[in-house]
Amino acid sequence: MTLSIETPALLFSATSLILLAYTNRFLTIAQIIRNLKKNYDDNHNKNILLEIKNLNLRLTLIRYMQLFGVMCLFLSVFAMLLLYVSQENLGIYFFGASLLCLLISLGISFWEISISVNALRVHLKDLSEDVE
Repeated sequence: MTLSIETPALLFSATSLILLAYTNRFLTIAQIIRNLKKNYDDNHNKNILLEIKNLNLRLTLIRYMQLFGVMCLFLSVFAMLLLYVSQENLGIYFFGASLLCLLISLGISFWEISISVNALRVHLKDLSEDVE
């Protein structure tokens, strides 16, 4: 199997966009947590604590999504460096590792989105019970 130096470079734009999306999710959830904490300080509602706990798990998952996304980018750059210095076999392994990191990052992203969807369904269930 041969690998050209341009192949790992293909991951740059995709990985950069993914990391930007992860950062936006992180910032949005952090803002929601700040607002919920302020609301909890005023009301001491246990449901708010449950929401904060759920959001804290999502923040942890986003941190791991970002970690594996950055590792993907790092390993891809390192693979390019190895290909540049004519270490093709080692470059192939590092590129494979970068793809694995991207796959793990996307898998964790799917998990985080699933948690988000389930939380929204709980809110919608309360709303649909009020309508009936």
